[in-house]
Amino acid sequence: MDRGEKIQLKRVFGYCWGTSFLLINIIGAGIFVSPKGVLAYSCMNVGVSLCVWAGCAILAMTSTLCSAEISISFPCSGAQYYFLKRYFGSTVAFLNLWTSLFLGSGVVAGQALLLAEYSIQPFFPSCSVPKLPKKCLALAMLWIVGILTSRGVKEVTWLQIASSVLKVSILSFISLTGVVFLIRGKKENVERFQNAFDAEFPDISHLIQAIFQGYFAYSGGACFTLIAGELKKPRTTIPKCIFTALPLVTVVYLLVNISYLTVLTPREILSSDAVAITWADRVFPSLAWIMPFAISTSLFSNLLISIFKSSRPIYLASQEGQLPLLFNTLNSHSSPFTAVLLLVTLGSLAIILTSLIDLINYIFFTNSLWSILLMIGILRRRYQEPNLSIPYKVFLPFPLATIVIDMGLVVIPLVKSPNVHYVYVLLLVLSGLLFYIPLIHFKIRLAWFEKMTCYLQLLFNICLPDVSEEQ
Repeated sequence: MDRGEKIQLKRVFGYCWGTSFLLINIIGAGIFVSPKGVLAYSCMNVGVSLCVWAGCAILAMTSTLCSAEISISFPCSGAQYYFLKRYFGSTVAFLNLWTSLFLGSGVVAGQALLLAEYSIQPFFPSCSVPKLPKKCLALAMLWIVGILTSRGVKEVTWLQIASSVLKVSILSFISLTGVVFLIRGKKENVERFQNAFDAEFPDISHLIQAIFQGYFAYSGGACFTLIAGELKKPRTTIPKCIFTALPLVTVVYLLVNISYLTVLTPREILSSDAVAITWADRVFPSLAWIMPFAISTSLFSNLLISIFKSSRPIYLASQEGQLPLLFNTLNSHSSPFTAVLLLVTLGSLAIILTSLIDLINYIFFTNSLWSILLMIGILRRRYQEPNLSIPYKVFLPFPLATIVIDMGLVVIPLVKSPNVHYVYVLLLVLSGLLFYIPLIHFKIRLAWFEKMTCYLQLLFNICLPDVSEEQ
């Protein structure tokens, strides 16, 4: 291995990359495919649905700013691990890490399955996509993206920026087309906005469901806790990225929904499985093929970033001695190759063994549990260390609001569709103790694994990172 330059994770990303990273994390396929959830639970009341989208943006901003406090206080990759370790102990931090192994692989598996489905759907216009070709394509996409990620940050950077520009451009095109239709002032285009609140108002239970549907579309703002160690000047870069990306996403989401409602009636939106494709069929029938391409591009960039960010906590935990030394290695491109390999392998197993719907349900359930604990940690720090000097403190009601939202995301699935699988999810989290107690608490060493580590270092041309000069 060429040792001309230091092998370590470097702070190479600035404001532009950070903003692009946050945009990709938040804008997924949902805005193209299923904005109908908010409209359905708003009882097809156009005014209420648009208010819900705006309100969800405010809620998303509160939770993102809470995560920003953690990222700025611990400006390293895997900041939430350090935060949990300091305020809840190493056992809880390890269980979070243990969960993230399966959570991260579940996320990338779900994104790969969605990417495969929308890439192959044009070849099956009159029926659903068969499972076997979909899973085979998902596996191929997952491994291709894993290889690209292991090639280092340069490969990730240009792909990420290109895909984010394309994604925002397509959404801007949809938005501007809707504005043009409104300016023309045709009766069928403007009548739904002239009497926007005339439809039935939803009751409180339906309104809460609509808020949760919209909140999902804004999720992803906590991503800086995973990659803060690779951002230049994170204490100033993170707030600037948040206050650039979140308002931009809010404006784009509102304009895109207005464009959908300008062209399609609420009933047509509710009857559509992919609203953007139905919109394109109505406005530009000859260019309708662009929408599946746009969705696939969006999902490809999300898959790329998910593998990139989810590999960082694995690498960090190995540095802290809570995973084998093998995962604290980098290749010649300063990429945590073994962490990426582990993530892609677990993701491949998830693709083969589970369905997409199960993955989505259990991922959000588990993620909400850990989010609640992080918010409790922020409140606990305020109470125990009121005079602690930190660069940024979030407004105290924000963690409380985030706890309320996340409690809803935990309780509503249990009430609406109680399932024994949620018990299995909790058991999976606690099963990490079977590894933590003997291998970390009692520090039992496996000689055969240490020998295997040496062989794998030679096989993959990987090494331990150079010592960083940064404290």
